[in-house]
Amino acid sequence: MMVLELFIWGSWLPFIFSYLPSLHFTHIQQILILNAFPIAAVVGMFFSNQFTDRNFSAEKFLGFSQLIGGAAMIALAFTGNFWVFFALMLLHCLLYVPTLSVTNSIAFANIKDPKDFGLIRMGGTIGWILAAWPFTFILVDWDKVQAAHPVGMIDWIKTALGSGLTGVALQKATRWTYTVAGIGSLILALFSLALPHTPPKKAATVKDKFAWAEAFRLLSRPFVLVLWLVAFVDSFVINAYFYWAATFLGSPQVGIGGNWIMPIMSIGQIAEILTMAMLAVTLKKLGWRTTMVIGVLGHVVRFAVFAFFPQWTTLIILVFILHGICYAFFFATVYIFVDEYFPKDARSSAQGLFNVMILGLGVVASNTLCPFLTEKFTIGNSIDFRGLFLVPCGVALAAAIVLALFFHPPKISATAPLN
Repeated sequence: MMVLELFIWGSWLPFIFSYLPSLHFTHIQQILILNAFPIAAVVGMFFSNQFTDRNFSAEKFLGFSQLIGGAAMIALAFTGNFWVFFALMLLHCLLYVPTLSVTNSIAFANIKDPKDFGLIRMGGTIGWILAAWPFTFILVDWDKVQAAHPVGMIDWIKTALGSGLTGVALQKATRWTYTVAGIGSLILALFSLALPHTPPKKAATVKDKFAWAEAFRLLSRPFVLVLWLVAFVDSFVINAYFYWAATFLGSPQVGIGGNWIMPIMSIGQIAEILTMAMLAVTLKKLGWRTTMVIGVLGHVVRFAVFAFFPQWTTLIILVFILHGICYAFFFATVYIFVDEYFPKDARSSAQGLFNVMILGLGVVASNTLCPFLTEKFTIGNSIDFRGLFLVPCGVALAAAIVLALFFHPPKISATAPLN
């Protein structure tokens, strides 16, 4: 389930930031399309997550959402009209984004120890990696390969791997990412029929009729509110990374071929597998706060390396390893924390509450601010990546300090969540 869930997202996200300009959409149109995802996260908090918590079995909701959302994703590959593209993306996101919370809920409902979630979520990391590597061959300039007249299979593979598409040709070929994502979504719709039955839980009282209201009430706890706000900041930072990473790797300063951009970015997901595997042990030894602070500081180091050492290609590639720490030690830990501290009859809405920040408002902030920051730090035809990357670097450092000073959750067991 997790492999397919993140395969879908990982197929289209890395290249959409360079694909939309190739369709000649304006800045405002691009922002609207990119913000379909976070809009869906906010809408899902009040409708889809409420529905799965109180009215509908999680696995059936997952199957329906992936079936319709997958069809919409495939259709995206065949349109260049803004309003059609926006409508299809919005439809896909409204159905897909809530399933990120629902799949977490299905996992937590069917494991004994919430801290084992790291191993389950590791499947999503594998899915993201699997989404990246096929494009090493899909995004190849085959005319260039044919002109090279490679001899033998080994020579042919070496020539293909070294002949990535660039420029306009790369942008046009990017439409394949939507077809691949849509196929993955349809497969998950079918696979959901084999998932364990995860029924809704009725509210214990009339006051708890709305699961999202029950989740929001816990924001009155200072440590929950601090974590919720830091989640917004960290979401902005990690989405700024996604927004700029592909452009940065393909820039003259770094010079990575188009067909290698996604595989290099997937190094972070490979590292994520290791950090996910050790997450339970890390939480036991370091605790919630220290683990999360380390995760946020990973962004500081990564953007600092991007800013000051763009000419060191090997170091740039190696620093993608930090993405594993950034994701597992903060975001995955947040999801585990939420499941342990929040009432079980509102588990999808509790996940959705933090997804409002992680997949919603934080993404809106990055999608809205990043284009303007890019323009601000563009001199002539080149981007001042040093000045650009120091912005999220400083923001992440401030978030880590706030988390270290003000996040103090009480000791509580998973069997006695806050009410």
